[in-house]
Amino acid sequence: MFLLLDFTLGYGGKDGVHPDVERVLVPAADIAERVKALGAQISKDYEGQEILVVGILKGSTIFLADLVRRIDLPLAIDFVAISSYGNSTSSSGVVRILKDLEESIEGRHILVVEDIIDTGLTLNYLLKNLQSRKPASIKVCALLDKPSRRKIDVPVDYLGFSIPDEFVVGYGLDFNERYRNLPDACVLKKSAYE
Repeated sequence: MFLLLDFTLGYGGKDGVHPDVERVLVPAADIAERVKALGAQISKDYEGQEILVVGILKGSTIFLADLVRRIDLPLAIDFVAISSYGNSTSSSGVVRILKDLEESIEGRHILVVEDIIDTGLTLNYLLKNLQSRKPASIKVCALLDKPSRRKIDVPVDYLGFSIPDEFVVGYGLDFNERYRNLPDACVLKKSAYE
């Protein structure tokens, strides 16, 4: 049994909402329900197999932690850190691997966990890189997707929520390393990043 905790104490704003937040886009309760459903679907799809869950640092960490506790399969976890944003609010398109996987993925079933898919450029780069290492399979699980921003098609096998083209923070997503600890996915006020 999972207990949903109230994390609003750290917000410091009116009505439990951080003062830099314009509005809550996806509430924590909706995220928890969707993560539960995603975990059940992944468990069903990979039944009888072991998976390696690859989290993309740093944004996916909270989503990944909640998701793996909902997957009823043997699994291992590894992380890769890639960058295409820097201190900006939009992808630069230049992708760098900052931290590579520690485990070999050859012959293994890989589930890539991403916080948000925007242009698709970063994820496309990573998937090509991982595919070259000869895994048995690769699937993608993303918490959020902004389809209107897509520049390149990428496969999304498991999706939490499709969202409009707004700058979102919370539940692991950040701006300049801030706001990751907000429990909801929130639209950030322009005054906080312009």
